[in-house]
Amino acid sequence: MKNLESFIMGLISDSGNAADQLLQNLCTIQRHYSCIPETAVQLLSNSLNIPAAEILGIVDFYSFLHRQARGDFDILFSDNITDRMLGNMPLFDSLCEKLGVTPGTPRADGRVTVDLASCTGICDQGPALLINGRVVSRLDKTRVESIAQLVQTGIPLTDWPADFFTVEDNIRRRDILLSDEILNGSAIKALLSKDSDTMLDVLDLSGLRGRGGAGFKTAAKWRFCRDANAKERYVVCNADEGEPGTFKDRVLLNSYADVLFEGMTLCAGVVGANKGYLYLRGEYYYLLETLHDTLHKRRHDNLLGKNILGQPGFDFDVEIHLGAGAYICGEESALIESLEGKRGIPRNRPPFPVTSGYRDMPTVVNNVETFVATSKIAVFGADWFRSIGTEKSTGTKLLSISGDCSLPGIYEYPFGVSIKQVLEDCGADNTQAVQVAGAAGTTIAAREFDRKIAFEDVPTGGSFMIFNQQRDLLQMVQNFSHFFCHESCGFCTPCRVGGPLMRDLVDKVINGHATPYDLEEMKDIGQVLKQASHCGLGATAPNPVLDTLEKFPDIYSNRLANRDYEPAFDLDEALEVSRRITGRDDAAAHIQDEQ
Repeated sequence: MKNLESFIMGLISDSGNAADQLLQNLCTIQRHYSCIPETAVQLLSNSLNIPAAEILGIVDFYSFLHRQARGDFDILFSDNITDRMLGNMPLFDSLCEKLGVTPGTPRADGRVTVDLASCTGICDQGPALLINGRVVSRLDKTRVESIAQLVQTGIPLTDWPADFFTVEDNIRRRDILLSDEILNGSAIKALLSKDSDTMLDVLDLSGLRGRGGAGFKTAAKWRFCRDANAKERYVVCNADEGEPGTFKDRVLLNSYADVLFEGMTLCAGVVGANKGYLYLRGEYYYLLETLHDTLHKRRHDNLLGKNILGQPGFDFDVEIHLGAGAYICGEESALIESLEGKRGIPRNRPPFPVTSGYRDMPTVVNNVETFVATSKIAVFGADWFRSIGTEKSTGTKLLSISGDCSLPGIYEYPFGVSIKQVLEDCGADNTQAVQVAGAAGTTIAAREFDRKIAFEDVPTGGSFMIFNQQRDLLQMVQNFSHFFCHESCGFCTPCRVGGPLMRDLVDKVINGHATPYDLEEMKDIGQVLKQASHCGLGATAPNPVLDTLEKFPDIYSNRLANRDYEPAFDLDEALEVSRRITGRDDAAAHIQDEQ
């Protein structure tokens, strides 16, 4: 108890009793104690003056925080649809059997827990798992057997084979963003040689739009933040790419971190911010040490900190905040709530973050790819960037390509590239469909492969999942519908209730019990979700169902039961427990089918 108390008080002291450090402190406690002990909750509550119930609500909100202790080896299998396609579940079952564990439950000796995670950002090198935050990629039968043996004998991770933890960038195609290098500090020098108005004009002329998928003009966002009346401003990088099938930020964070931090510093100089935050998805914890090393070196080189590059008053530094397993935190206002140590519940908008964001101050939130692009534009100019792409979508787009292709990985294309071209380049044959922009994106049928990757046609944050003719697309739809239920924040009724209803109807189709009535119900529920959900997660959650109902109706109709209507459950069977309790089993205690 004493050790725990001193540990907690040390955390609180280091964070200066700041309530917005609560989530980071909880993550640290989780890593040290494999759970959030009740005593820790009470100590945090008393010290930070936050109700214990609120802290427990935060613990229950994030999937990487637990009230009960996990195993010494905490293993999470990635369960994205592409991992399913690569055979993750037989490997998962095999590991559970070899270790003698029930999924999600720590083994009796406390040594190991094996569970599933929605997606780990290793879709191009799957099947993959996380073990105590470290990635093991390219799983197969042999590797799983080795893992089981290492866990059984209690070998620490530091002594495991190094190749287990190898994660490659896997860049297959480079264009201007990944090819044209810049020297550290060159974007900052470009700003110092001009002024904020001139730099905003350059960004505006480049046509750069946010690379997260929504496509808001970057120059306009920065200008709104700069011009807002406030005493403080913040720069936030959204590195919480939780969309299934997306892993481009992993590569940028691993190999282009300097360019990213350069872009954040450039933004700070333009808008007048002194503090920046990199919100790093919890699944990328293994990148944290390298990122901290990069920040340390930039401070040493006077590219962060006080009077950057000798410019009086140009003060800016970056702090890394870890997510804790919540897809919704990829939405910018939910991310800000999480950054403030709260549950990641999306805010009502307006006001928008550019005027009322972190700590209610003007805040620029851009994703990793966008900040990298701003650094390059500052150095090479607007014409360099807008010389490729389309009129409405200038520059390039990074695609995270996975699924049924021989060359999965990262591809950089000028905007306007056709889906057909992408499929040819990555070695995809006999393709039935492509899911663009992740689970919440668009299902593209073969007849649409001439469509273009562009804001004016098929926008995307970067996910590009391929399904050949041998795949059952309903398996994809089922995986996504379960994903959205798991990741819903639960704030609004349409998403909280409509999501499970949609999931259950998809399961009903797959199990052969659905009727035409159920398909109409799916359409109606989908429209309610789109129109009435609090945020974009709920509004886009029905997309896979609605898209496939329209474009691939046969995958539903071929499974329908030969009836006008079939209930979702057997009401008479549901009464069996009551009959046993009451000791009745006569005809009057049964529901009779109407003839």
